[in-house]
Amino acid sequence: MCPRVRAALAPRLRRAAHVPRRYLTLSAVEGAKYPPLEDRTFPAYFAQVILAKHSERPALLSPREPPRAHGGPGSRNLGVEGHLAWDFDEFDRHIQALARGLVDLGVKKGDRVAVLMGNNSVYAMLQWACASIGAILVTVNPAYRVHELINVLSLVGVSHFFVVPSIRTSRYLDLLSAALPSLRSATPGNVQEEQLPSLRSIFVVDHNLHDGRHFSEVLDDVRCAVDFRELLIWREDSSEARTVAEMSQTLHKDEVMNLQFTSGTTGVPKAVSLTHSNLLNNAKSIGEAMHLTHTDIVCNLSAWAYGAAIVYPSDVFDPKAIVDAVLSQRCTALHGVPTHFMGVLAEVERRRKAGAVLDFSRLRTGIAAGSPVPIQLMKQLIADINLRDLTNAYGMTETSPVSFQTVPEDPLIKRVETVGRVRPHVKAKVVDEEGNVVPVGTPGELLVSGYLVQKGYWGDEEQTKTVMKRNPEDDDTMWMHTGDEVIMDEEGYLSIVSRIKDIVIRGGENLFPIQIENILTSNPAILEAAVVAVPDARYGEVVGAWIVPKPDTSLTREHVRQVVHEGMNPQNAPKWVWFLGEDGTQNELPKTPSGKVQKHILREWSRDLAQKGVGLVST
Repeated sequence: MCPRVRAALAPRLRRAAHVPRRYLTLSAVEGAKYPPLEDRTFPAYFAQVILAKHSERPALLSPREPPRAHGGPGSRNLGVEGHLAWDFDEFDRHIQALARGLVDLGVKKGDRVAVLMGNNSVYAMLQWACASIGAILVTVNPAYRVHELINVLSLVGVSHFFVVPSIRTSRYLDLLSAALPSLRSATPGNVQEEQLPSLRSIFVVDHNLHDGRHFSEVLDDVRCAVDFRELLIWREDSSEARTVAEMSQTLHKDEVMNLQFTSGTTGVPKAVSLTHSNLLNNAKSIGEAMHLTHTDIVCNLSAWAYGAAIVYPSDVFDPKAIVDAVLSQRCTALHGVPTHFMGVLAEVERRRKAGAVLDFSRLRTGIAAGSPVPIQLMKQLIADINLRDLTNAYGMTETSPVSFQTVPEDPLIKRVETVGRVRPHVKAKVVDEEGNVVPVGTPGELLVSGYLVQKGYWGDEEQTKTVMKRNPEDDDTMWMHTGDEVIMDEEGYLSIVSRIKDIVIRGGENLFPIQIENILTSNPAILEAAVVAVPDARYGEVVGAWIVPKPDTSLTREHVRQVVHEGMNPQNAPKWVWFLGEDGTQNELPKTPSGKVQKHILREWSRDLAQKGVGLVST
């Protein structure tokens, strides 16, 4: 706050200091009513706000993509020669070319269009182009095995599929054509596959293959696959352009625009139905908590609602590329989940040890989310890379996603030990097993309601009803049951205790994995830790810990147990400890693409190893 503003507000602040603070007694809160909710659709907001105000400002910076990656008319590319750099006007030109191509392809309002690729310009174009004509973009997890991929495409009736040839070791067209031989002989636009009855076409994006000959071979192997660039229609006076404009006028804010699959960490993936209102208002809420403006440059987080520029360092998570992009593009914000931030910090430490001088003076804000953030990690991000205004957020796919978030003005202790307070236009309460609101400071399940709650799981009314329920006393309010065990304090700050299903019940006592993991990762020799329940004849369940040690450190199982024993209490100390890459274990923790540890897989590994007696800690 500048001195003049502070001086002007001083009398008001002094008066406010004498107003008694109101504290909660029950764990139920309602967010502010301001700023008002946005009632426009995504394309209307883009045209009337973003383009109207920021058309010449940077929109998308992609250091790994060449300029004019998709052909089309020449452009200034923000004066950058070495890589793709679009202002909002040029971004819109590409969006409209794709929207016209989709219309020419026969895509109609409500059709499902699937995308499987990392962060790149085509993915960005598809988000807005599909929204412009009312098509529903289906976001597919790149980590799916081929049978999972086929299942989710079938589940939501995808008609058109956009895919890169490969990500890391997964070669998607090879996998699909091996599982579905009919794809090799089908003609473009005329896919007829029994397992995917709605699928009509496959478009391939030449983004991670820079060898033109290789790309041609990929297309030759699967005859129905088409080069994505053939779809684009650049003429702005075409009949398709008029159709796009007409379709945009028929859209409504409460229509579904995106299907996102839950991570599948607890079972079969379900398609979460998110609307224009869900996603646009949540994007604005997230950015407001971060104090974003059109002058910001954000690494790996959609912030176009504020006219901020987005940087895509690489298709998939790459700490080296992220650090390069933050420094070269002078990013002001960085988004990540704990495992991603750990990788970034390790890369920064490696460079500094090698003598590099790194300037993070522009970096100030961001979001740490996706899974509970260890306290020590939050402090390290602030100290090592200048994320002094870093916000901590909580949410889930079904709530668009963020319902609680800290703000820079929160006390530091709240920013590192809680996920903040409820966001505007959101209601939340913490309840016991009977559905009663619990007193503050008491663990219970978090329920959330408001504009941000999904429309339901696509085609799955039964699953929808298990998590979305109306209060018999207030039929107008739909509550999303998060399945998360939380504690709310008297000021409304929320602390995540654990996923209810992740609780270790040892001899009738509930032990919370996140608390044990926080103790473990505060140890200087431990990089990552994941705690799960392990079946036990005596106690029913005991603690099992999976450990990723830091390089050049020495750890024993007994040492790991002692860390928890001294930091908490004996019953939380792990009976079983496994080091990744040792004793026949895998080399890394199983994770979703968003960085969440897949606890259900770890529980299976733990059970099998424990039955063999591997990993038992001697006491």
